[in-house]
Amino acid sequence: MVGLCGLVLYQSRQDALDHTRDTLRDIAVIAQRDIERNLELYELSLQAVVDGLQEADVMALPPHLRREVLFDRAASAKYLGSMLVMDALGNVVMDSGGDTPRTGNFSDRPYFTVQRDNPHAGLYISDPYLSRLRNGTPSIGLSRRLSNPDGSFAGIVLLAVNIAYFHDLFAGLALGPHGSLSLIGRDGSMLMRQPYDPKVIGRNIKNAATFKQFLMAPQGSFIEKSSIDGNRRLYWFANFPRAPLIIMAAASEEDIYASWRRRALTIGSLMAVFGVAFIALSILLGMQLRRRMRAESALELLARTDGLTGLNNRRSLGEILELEWRRAKRSQSVLSLLFVDIDRFKAYNDTYGHQAGDDTLAAVARCIADNIRRPADSAARYGGEEFIVVLPDTSALGASLIAEKIRSAICACHIEHAGSEFGCVTASIGAVSREPQMDDDLTTVIKAADEALYYAKATGRNRVSTAESESEA
Repeated sequence: MVGLCGLVLYQSRQDALDHTRDTLRDIAVIAQRDIERNLELYELSLQAVVDGLQEADVMALPPHLRREVLFDRAASAKYLGSMLVMDALGNVVMDSGGDTPRTGNFSDRPYFTVQRDNPHAGLYISDPYLSRLRNGTPSIGLSRRLSNPDGSFAGIVLLAVNIAYFHDLFAGLALGPHGSLSLIGRDGSMLMRQPYDPKVIGRNIKNAATFKQFLMAPQGSFIEKSSIDGNRRLYWFANFPRAPLIIMAAASEEDIYASWRRRALTIGSLMAVFGVAFIALSILLGMQLRRRMRAESALELLARTDGLTGLNNRRSLGEILELEWRRAKRSQSVLSLLFVDIDRFKAYNDTYGHQAGDDTLAAVARCIADNIRRPADSAARYGGEEFIVVLPDTSALGASLIAEKIRSAICACHIEHAGSEFGCVTASIGAVSREPQMDDDLTTVIKAADEALYYAKATGRNRVSTAESESEA
């Protein structure tokens, strides 16, 4: 159950990661397409100015008409700061903001120097800068080169885009409390980042581990720690196919797994409760089963043993004798029986009472049990003061030795018996050993042991008598 729960939670965690990756891709693609569309329009506007400046008819128009034709009211667009035409020295010679161009020299700006020094620069997108003509408004410059008929540098056409465009675009895209969305130049310059921080805009991150991975493929995703705020995020990035820009969307691992953690906590808690309940029920069931097994074992023991002596009772004795007799027949081995009878036990009971008689029976049973050590040997109370000992695979000599040990042990107990000629409790033992033949009967063996017992009693008690010696006598 725990394994299945863990597998489900792991799969759910992977699903959360995959879903976030798809969401980041969708957000980045939306932003990329909007930026590409506007860059295309801005590039067309720049190219229109470049082409118009080469038309003699356009340049012959009055200043206000020429401005209308060249700049096509570009300055009225929401996020466009201004369009300027600069000469080879960086001075403003035409201005989309009015017929009289604003005064300024921008020969130090990268958007000017790159075009001046590189005839094949094409469309150049600058790093963020603070506009000198618009009171320090953060902007990005898009420039194209103007060339003389001989190919020499004649100036540039500049289109300034307010950073506010990127800020408003990114602000409308939700990435979670700790997510980020960035537009980065191919040289590592940070053009825009959401959440917005003026200190981050313009920072170069070319040495960051994340930026190095941005350059390794046209697009892709990975998990890495941010060089800006140190948060570990899932990144999805794409390089613009026709501009030196990179769009990047990232979501914090904390946000990715927030709902998953809540769900895992709920499922895990329920799993823990169910697991504890399952274990508790298992323990209770195990206790009940063990209690039942003990009860059944006790009942079985009571059914098979004599309650007073702890030896097998007569019922289980019959099963043991039948089993060992059949086994002895199969294996052609010797089976020996001992009949043990306490001498003058009735007189003992009459003299000392039945409680003392019971104690004596228990003591004799212990003497018998202590002197049969093999697992196959068994003893049973046959009835009253009589006991039978079953000795499989035991010769007549071995059976006699065991019988003598039992007799001696009973004498060694020194249980007082005034009615006995020996002054203590003693026992007479009859022993018989047989190798069963096909036509033999178990009852004949029992009868032989019983006769040997009576022979022992008849010849003085407190002795061991074998069936062989009895038959000889």
